[in-house]
Amino acid sequence: MIGWTSVQRQRLLELGADHEQVGMTFQSTGERNSAYQQIEYELVGHGKEQLIQFKETVKRPQLCLLESCLIEALTGVGFCQVTTPILLSKGLLAKMTITADHPLFDQVFWVDSRKCLRPMLAPNLYFILKDLLRIWPHPVSIFEIGPCFRKDTQGGNHMQEFTMLNLVEMGLPEKDCSARLKELADIIMDASGIDHYNLEKESSEVYGETVDVVSGDIELGSGAIGPHVLDQSWDITVPWVGIGFGLERLVMTREGYSNVQKAGRSLTYLNGVRLNL
Repeated sequence: MIGWTSVQRQRLLELGADHEQVGMTFQSTGERNSAYQQIEYELVGHGKEQLIQFKETVKRPQLCLLESCLIEALTGVGFCQVTTPILLSKGLLAKMTITADHPLFDQVFWVDSRKCLRPMLAPNLYFILKDLLRIWPHPVSIFEIGPCFRKDTQGGNHMQEFTMLNLVEMGLPEKDCSARLKELADIIMDASGIDHYNLEKESSEVYGETVDVVSGDIELGSGAIGPHVLDQSWDITVPWVGIGFGLERLVMTREGYSNVQKAGRSLTYLNGVRLNL
């Protein structure tokens, strides 16, 4: 029994073949090639139908629709949306302990000697929270959704350009933080349309111990609870909870995509459908 060639298998995955189709075996190359032609023809036809449906009815990629759902869900429970610069100073990154000897430093896209494309949203949120905590009554609840950049090429679950949601609630009673973290995770997962997930404690290169939101073997989000050692650099002393999610991973998990590239900004896929049909 023989399986697909590497080229055939890759093409079928790109076209959205299911696990049964990808795992097929055959008694001869002729039988295999005949089956490949038929399956590719059917998948191409299905892809064209999906693109026509997108043009006529959906009109917005799943990534954009998810962003709208998350904004509505969070503002509906009292959070305020903020927008901060994509260019991040080296000094703000250093306040997150990401200096030349940190494992994440080599993943940073540097624009010049003093600025980079932000690898995370947290430094900017810390920066504005130190002022909002003086001005607004507590708790202060804010979130941002925007692009981040890392030199990361570890398989089908990572992208160099990705969309982050980071939500933070500062000034909570310390005894309520653990329960509140779970509540916020549930709000995001419900808005994302994902039912099956767990909260698992993990270690982080930035935050030490985190509480990760995991579905299957994919980490969808990572949460932390303060006061934290990082707070000292920002003169923040109040208890807080925060979670960061990768929107492309949320879309990939909900839609059952085999590769996160289908869910992100792309010249190859539109709304998860391969364009070179």
